[in-house]
Amino acid sequence: MKKIYAAFLPILLSISAMAEQNVMFGKDTKNSVSMYLSNGTGAGSLLKLVNPFDWDIVPMNMIMAGYSQPMKILRLPARVNVNVIQNIAYNSARGLSFFGVGISWDIAFVNWRGFYVGAGIGPYYRDNHDRWVSSRLVFGERFFIGKNITDNLRTELFTIHFSNGDLTDTNLGFNFAGIAMNYSF
Repeated sequence: MKKIYAAFLPILLSISAMAEQNVMFGKDTKNSVSMYLSNGTGAGSLLKLVNPFDWDIVPMNMIMAGYSQPMKILRLPARVNVNVIQNIAYNSARGLSFFGVGISWDIAFVNWRGFYVGAGIGPYYRDNHDRWVSSRLVFGERFFIGKNITDNLRTELFTIHFSNGDLTDTNLGFNFAGIAMNYSF
């Protein structure tokens, strides 16, 4: 019986996200700009994103600016993003800094009283390779929890992982956790 409940839970959560208005945008808005600020949580796999007990505080900060437009994926509220990233590494992490650009798609699975929960994925191109990931092409996977503050302003807590999907031998991955502000217009 538990397996049946577990199978239907994602469907029930997805139904709660279906709405006429995209929860990640304000009423009658078709554009959004975002600023993401985060700290490195260490190298590691994608599973490190959802387990804060595995996070290491690494001396690096990531700043990401994004432009988004609303869309739907499988009738769920979604957005397509164009992002510009600058990772700045300090002290022992020196040599891991990179600049990158990418496109990603986010889906909101849960929408409840102005809160939303979602995930996203997309390819990014970096300006160099380093000792953690030895390729310029990486994929970014993001999990986020957001809250609508006003009709045009929202904030999100997020984690993001960059790796190349084992396309090369060196693929430790980059992990970050932080906060974002989104403004819709």
